[in-house]
Amino acid sequence: METVSTAKSHGGVQGVYRHASAATGTDMTFSVFVPEHAAGERLPVLWYLSGLTCTHANVTDKGEFRAACAEHRVIFVAPDTSPRGDGVPDEDRWDFAQSAGFYVDATEAPWSANYRMWSYVTEELPALVASAFPVDMARQGITGHSMGGHGALTVGLTHPDRFRSVSAFAPIVAPTQVPWGRALDRYLGDDVAAKRRHDAVALIEDGARVRELLVDQGEADNFLVEQLRPELLARACADAGIALELRMQQGYDHSYLFVSTFMADHVAWHAARLG
Repeated sequence: METVSTAKSHGGVQGVYRHASAATGTDMTFSVFVPEHAAGERLPVLWYLSGLTCTHANVTDKGEFRAACAEHRVIFVAPDTSPRGDGVPDEDRWDFAQSAGFYVDATEAPWSANYRMWSYVTEELPALVASAFPVDMARQGITGHSMGGHGALTVGLTHPDRFRSVSAFAPIVAPTQVPWGRALDRYLGDDVAAKRRHDAVALIEDGARVRELLVDQGEADNFLVEQLRPELLARACADAGIALELRMQQGYDHSYLFVSTFMADHVAWHAARLG
């Protein structure tokens, strides 16, 4: 693992790191904020998955999480959203391919060679972070924004024994029912069962359970009606008995101005459940 940069912030250290990923076959970059802590002490960790067009840098630069993470003593990890590089298949569009890995392991050519973001964020990166940083892997939470909210919900619902807390900002809750979900068709082909495993609403309908979820959604989000559809998640959670706190935030859009406004709330919410 290569250290790209480190800087002191709120008494802790904000770092950016790079490593060669076996899952994606590329170099991958991620950021980690470690609050001030005693020697030998291990802290809970909050994983943050970013959205379409983003890298690790968007939330690292604009997420405004460090003060809250320092206060609540939570490590914050932000991976990239897709493999990158000259040899990685790509398309000239913003909502598919590089910057839009959708947190799945692609099975269709040419994407299957590199687009293995599910394995990366659920297996490879956690193992690396656990070996290099003072994390208590028994106390993990996960959150994310937009496509990353989709990732946080599906990862959390698939691994409820691993993640004590799951939240999201403006998530894509049902990709198989919205236009952005056509990416799953490209990555996963005709495998309906595989696509349902990467759809939070479908996962809940098929029996996946967590105790509770926190979701913030801006009412002025221009993707709300066509792509995000939080009402589908609300209905699925109500039918399944999952305690969903869906906060519709008046006047807020889809940007990091929205995410950063409510980031401290999410960090505190996770910290209360991570102990």
